[in-house]
Amino acid sequence: MLDGIQTRDGRWLTVEEYGDRDGTPVVLLHDTPGCRSGMVPEAVVKAHPEVWFIAYDRPGYGDSDRRPGRRIADAALDVADVADALGLDRFSVLGRSGGAPHALACAALLPARVRRAAALVSPAPPDAPGLRWFDGMTESNVEDATLALTDPLAFADRLNSRAAAIRRDPAQLLVTVREGLTEADRRIVSDPAVSDMLLRNYREALRTSAYGWLDDALALLSNWGFDPADITRPVLLWHGAEDRFAPVSHFTWLLERVPRARPVLDPHAGHFGAIEALPAVLEWLCPPM
Repeated sequence: MLDGIQTRDGRWLTVEEYGDRDGTPVVLLHDTPGCRSGMVPEAVVKAHPEVWFIAYDRPGYGDSDRRPGRRIADAALDVADVADALGLDRFSVLGRSGGAPHALACAALLPARVRRAAALVSPAPPDAPGLRWFDGMTESNVEDATLALTDPLAFADRLNSRAAAIRRDPAQLLVTVREGLTEADRRIVSDPAVSDMLLRNYREALRTSAYGWLDDALALLSNWGFDPADITRPVLLWHGAEDRFAPVSHFTWLLERVPRARPVLDPHAGHFGAIEALPAVLEWLCPPM
């Protein structure tokens, strides 16, 4: 069911729920760029009838109102507002790629409400002490992040141009990231069901503007507004050792700081291996009561 909810500060967020409303609620935090439709393939949803999936478009994506200058920590307030609108006291959170830090924010800032959190292929904070943030990262990501930090207006122009091209042909985004894909990644994104999900995801995410993409990128490259070391809830950290978008050193840094982290490192996976890991991740997030 697709709906909209109003946040405490008056913005509107597009929310979609599917699965069993009597099941275990899991709030999904999508990737960057992304939207509510790009997190869980239909086959995985059908294989987990015990889960109530709740997805929303972060500010600026799809029809969700923009929130300029937002930080990663601000996602916790939006998730709390979504949960309130649905009458949820407690829930789990699942974030992948650019959505993973937002899931960690919920775990850190909503400890009385978040049961468990899963952060898949998460980057570390850009100000992470002792981490060489760009080491092992694909060249295109380094160039984008450097431009965002040094010339945000030029970066915004670049994303606007890319978004326009993706609106015409969503497959363009997969073409632009191809240099960072491992053989395993290429196999995964070539699967028709996954490819269709990702293309619908990119098309809807950027349908109205590139603002969500821009604000996500700037938030990921700024102070997150919380310390991962303050997380008290159980957290599953999943990562692919061959990931070149969020190098494995980011996983190691988070693992050393999140107190109750359960690590899963796939030695043969890249960035999109997180999609194939979803069934096992959901089993951990939704243990039998």
